[in-house]
Amino acid sequence: MMEEDEGSDAAGSSKKKKKVYIPGVSRPLREDEEWEFDPEAYRMYHSFETRWPCLSFDTIDDELGDGRSGFPLSCDLVGGTQAEKAMSNELIVMRLSNLHPIEDEEASDSEDIDESPDSKEPKMHAAALNQGKVTLWNLTPALQEISAMEGRDRVVKRPKERPLFSFVGHQAEGYALSVELFRFVMDPVLTGRLASGDTRNKIYLWTMVEGGQWVVDQQPLAGHKKSVEDLCWSPPSDACTCTVSNAHESDVNVISWNKFEPLIASGGNDGAIKVWSLKTMQYNEPVARFRQHKAPITSVEWSPYETTTIMASGEDDQVTIWDLALEADSADEIDGVPPQLLFVHMGQSEVKEVHWHKQIPHFAITTALSGFNLFIPSNL
Repeated sequence: MMEEDEGSDAAGSSKKKKKVYIPGVSRPLREDEEWEFDPEAYRMYHSFETRWPCLSFDTIDDELGDGRSGFPLSCDLVGGTQAEKAMSNELIVMRLSNLHPIEDEEASDSEDIDESPDSKEPKMHAAALNQGKVTLWNLTPALQEISAMEGRDRVVKRPKERPLFSFVGHQAEGYALSVELFRFVMDPVLTGRLASGDTRNKIYLWTMVEGGQWVVDQQPLAGHKKSVEDLCWSPPSDACTCTVSNAHESDVNVISWNKFEPLIASGGNDGAIKVWSLKTMQYNEPVARFRQHKAPITSVEWSPYETTTIMASGEDDQVTIWDLALEADSADEIDGVPPQLLFVHMGQSEVKEVHWHKQIPHFAITTALSGFNLFIPSNL
């Protein structure tokens, strides 16, 4: 984002000079000023809206390959809507194709790239409903239908689709796919094991048994005294749990395990992002803490490709990207800006969730009340 300052050249004529706007450091905008999008800050940037905002979403793995970077890009997403009426809510499966870099926008009218065959492995997703019900869905039929579509901007509804499994043991109400009230995560180590939590401090474990049926433990895990705001399985180990007391000055909203190292990132209502090491967890002190955000943190996630990179969002409408490996350099240092702050993305209203694409390096996706943004920063 850029802001403009007025100055004068040697001849005395006025001119406008662009400066980078840094939240929390730059002066507040005047009434007659506005942010200006700077395309040089992005290798790729796209935005779109759904009929109702999706305040929670996830990426869906495809068969186009891991670590791919060639343009145009394609990705599959699934999101849960936040409609005015609960009965109008939908689970939306989306395929985004022909995602070109900024310099190739003129070529965006080219033919869609050839999609690879659908995976034989079922794609499953869980949704938490405001009645306290958690449902498990098979997304494979929807993805197959998308692959068979021709043309652009096609929409097909599947009103008769039913979930594979429903669990009504949660007694607390919440918002559809709300990260504040419910979390539902699949164990990446043991296929067919899941966990769900609610606002009444209950965590239930799900297990897939023979025949593809699901069994939920009738006795929930005890220990929490207040709402379970987030759940995340440990990727390095299938038998690891940890607890940190008073980790933040107020509620802990979100957490994320590092895929490569025994590190956990947490975001709280205090606006702080903290990084915890399992090696020093007993001292109850984080190994890093950042306070760029001026409002509660709504989402945090480690990069699936970079060991030290984190993305976070907050109620101050900032999306920040951090690199723990960066150190202060007097030549590049900016007053009031932490040296680990790599990138700031803005322009959305009420950002609720952020994700890295698991198969495309540096591809960031954010959702907000104002819609979706998809981007790749130029400095990654």
